[in-house]
Amino acid sequence: MSKLASRITDAEAEVMRILWEAGRELPISDIRKTLEKTSKWETSTIKTLLRRLCEKGVVLARKKEVFYYRPLVSEAEYNEYATQSLIDRLYSGSAKELVASLLGSKKLNDSDIDELRALFKVGDGDERNN
Repeated sequence: MSKLASRITDAEAEVMRILWEAGRELPISDIRKTLEKTSKWETSTIKTLLRRLCEKGVVLARKKEVFYYRPLVSEAEYNEYATQSLIDRLYSGSAKELVASLLGSKKLNDSDIDELRALFKVGDGDERNN
């Protein structure tokens, strides 16, 4: 993932989520309508966020009758980067320490733990087959 994408702010990520969920390019009017449900941002604020995202190289603006915006970075790519960044910052790069922290703070219920166990078992099987 691009270093520029690493600097997506929380507010910019809200705009990105709208673009990701749409699955197609959107005019600012559609982005604004969706954001009205969750924020009190003015149109000028939304335009500024979109301009910054374009400058960072994570959104493309295309002029038709109005500007249409589409993400150049997938949600999965961004989430992977953000997760790794969190692990690096808070747990010195140790995913095991993150999981231990979640277990210790009771953030995972029994169902979550069972799902993770199943994922680990699938991962073990994949490793043995290689």
